[in-house]
Amino acid sequence: MAAAVQDALNPLPCDSATVHRRLERLGVRDRNVHVIRSAVSSVPLPDERREAARSLARELTRSGTTVPAVTVGLYLLVRLGEPEDIPYLSVLGLCSELAGPAMEALNRLDVRAAALTWLVYRTAYQELLPLVRALWSEDRDAICTELVACPDAPRVLCTSSARRIAEAAGLADLLDRYPTDPALLARAARVLARMGCSNDDPTELLAYGDAIAVYERVVGRVGLVPPTLAHHASLLSLAFDLSSGAGVLLSWAPGQREELLSSLGRLLAEPRWVSVVDAAGGDADQRLWTGWIRRMGRQPFEPPAVAGRLRIEVVAGDPVDREPVETRVLVDGRPVVPAVFSRGPAGSPEALLDEGALRAEAEPREVKLAEAYCSDECCGALHVTIRREGDDVVWDGWRRPPYTPGTRDAPELPAYRFDAAAYDAELARAEADRSWSWPARTIARLIKAGLTERPEILRRWDARRGWTGSDYEEPDTTVVTFWYAPGLTAADTLKDALQFRWRLPDDGSPPESQAAAALRRLTEEDPKAYAKVCGGSPERAKELGFPWPG
Repeated sequence: MAAAVQDALNPLPCDSATVHRRLERLGVRDRNVHVIRSAVSSVPLPDERREAARSLARELTRSGTTVPAVTVGLYLLVRLGEPEDIPYLSVLGLCSELAGPAMEALNRLDVRAAALTWLVYRTAYQELLPLVRALWSEDRDAICTELVACPDAPRVLCTSSARRIAEAAGLADLLDRYPTDPALLARAARVLARMGCSNDDPTELLAYGDAIAVYERVVGRVGLVPPTLAHHASLLSLAFDLSSGAGVLLSWAPGQREELLSSLGRLLAEPRWVSVVDAAGGDADQRLWTGWIRRMGRQPFEPPAVAGRLRIEVVAGDPVDREPVETRVLVDGRPVVPAVFSRGPAGSPEALLDEGALRAEAEPREVKLAEAYCSDECCGALHVTIRREGDDVVWDGWRRPPYTPGTRDAPELPAYRFDAAAYDAELARAEADRSWSWPARTIARLIKAGLTERPEILRRWDARRGWTGSDYEEPDTTVVTFWYAPGLTAADTLKDALQFRWRLPDDGSPPESQAAAALRRLTEEDPKAYAKVCGGSPERAKELGFPWPG
C-alpha cells in the first residue's frame, strides 16, 4: 500500500476532491497514518509548486471529509505550514485520529501552542487542570502559582508531560520573570529531573529546546532553594543527568556542563544541605531518600576512577520515584543508551555485571544493553555484539528497533574499539563496586547466588528458581520467587506450575546474615509453607491445595 499511496500523491493532485477519490479507491483507512506520512514526506515540492501544495493542504485540513485526506493535508503542513495555520492545527490536535500529525505540524510553527494543545488533549489527570487553565489564560502570575502547586508524582509528571508543561509555561522566561522565587526554582528543578528520568523516555529532555537555559537558571540560583530532602533528591537527580544521563547529550558549550555539575556538587556539600540528610527520619519516603543520598550523594561529582574511552557507572535512581538501577555505559564521555534508544533504561547491574555479560571473549556474544519498559517482545531492545580481537575489545553489530520515537533520526552507532587491558580493568572495577546497593538489594543478590550455586536447595521441594530482587513498591523488602508443580524438577517446562513469592522485609541486621538465614530456611523448611501463590492458574492452585490470592 505504501508504494500505491506514493504514486497517488506524486505528482501532487491540484484539488482536494482528487485526493479524496484516490485515497478511497486505494482503500486507505484511518489506521494507515504512517503510510500517509511516508508518502507525503517523499513527494517532491519544487519552489514553483510549494504555494499550490500549501493551498491544497489548507483545503484538505479545513474542509476535508475523511481522516486519511485531512491527514495528507496535515503532513503537507508539516513541511509547508505558516503562522496562519496555527489556530486550525490547534483544533485538529484535539481530535484523536488527527492529534499526531496535527501536533507534529504545530510543533514546527509554535512550540508553546503545540505543548498546550498536547496538554489539553492528553491530560487525563484532574490534578493538572488548574495548571492547564492557567496556561490557556496566559496569565503569568497564575501560571507560576499553578505550576508550583501542581502534583509532581511520576504518574502525573511523566517525561512527556514534564516537557510539555515546561514548553507551554515558557519555563526559562518564567524563571527570568520571577528570578528569586524559591518555590518556582525548586519546581523547575523537579520538572527537569522528571524530563530526564530513564524509566520513561529521557529523550524528551533532548527534545526540549530550552533545556540548557533552564539548567543554567536553576543551578545558577539554586542557593535560594531551602534545603529539604525532596529538594536534595531533585538536585541529585539533575546531577546524575549531567554526569552520565541524557543531559550529557545536550549541545553544551565547552566546559559549560562541567561547571554546572561542579556548582551542584559544591552546594550539596554545604553543611546546611548535609545536615538535612543527617537529621532525617520520618516517613517511608524520607527514609528511602536518606539512604539513597547517603549512598549515592557524591557519585556524580567524582571524576572517573581511571581515564579511558570506556566508563561504566551503576546509577540507582530516586527510590521514591521508583527509578531503576541502571548500568550506564559511556564511550568517550557520552552515554550510549539514551543517544539511540528511547524506550527504556539501560540494563541492571544484575543483568550486565553480575553474570559477566559485558566480558569479552574470542567468541562473539550478543548482549542486551537496554530493554523497552514494556518488554523486548513488545517494543524491542538495544543489542550489541562484543568480542575480543587481539589486544582490542570490539563492540559492533548493533541492533535496535527500526523505528524508535524520539530517536528516529539518530545516527547509527559505529563499531567501538577499546584497548583490551583498559576495558578489562574498567569492567572489573564496575563489577566489584557495590556502593550503589542497599540492604534488600544485597540480600537478593546473595540469595540468588546461593540458589544458583546450590540448585538442590529448591530441587528437594520440587521447585525451580524464579526471579529474586528488591520489591518495586517496597524497595526495602527482598522478594524471592520460585515455581512448583509435582515432578517439576524432572520436567523441561513450567506448564501447569504455580509461582510462589516470599517477601523478606529488611530487619536491620547485616545483609549477609539475613541472606544466610533465608538460605537455611529454604534448605530446612518447605518454602510452599510460608511463601504465597502469585502466579499460575486458580484451577491449578485449587487442584494442588493452595489458596489463590484474593
